[in-house]
Amino acid sequence: MAAKQPPPLMKKHSQTDLVSRLKTRKILGVGGEDDDGEVHRSKISQVLGNEIKFAVREPLGLRVWQLVSAVMFSGVAIMALAFPDQLFDAIFEEESVSSKTPIRLYGGALLS
Repeated sequence: MAAKQPPPLMKKHSQTDLVSRLKTRKILGVGGEDDDGEVHRSKISQVLGNEIKFAVREPLGLRVWQLVSAVMFSGVAIMALAFPDQLFDAIFEEESVSSKTPIRLYGGALLS
């Protein structure tokens, strides 16, 4: 007696089956409203949240302060790298330093 071959497997295309697609999205928790009333289009946006919440404009004073402090740090760093003796004299008001290496390392750390 010959063994019967099983019928070929039929794949169900859930992309075309709207009811199946709706059930899948409902199981994943996607497409419905959450407690805040937001509708998430994907599970990733549901986990990470909505990026519109984080698009907050910072005050102009903060931007100005960041620019001023960056210019000041960069200026002191360049002065420490290029003119270590003058920087040491301006800060400590003593005689010249014997080694320029620590001041240049400080300037490199500030610049980075």
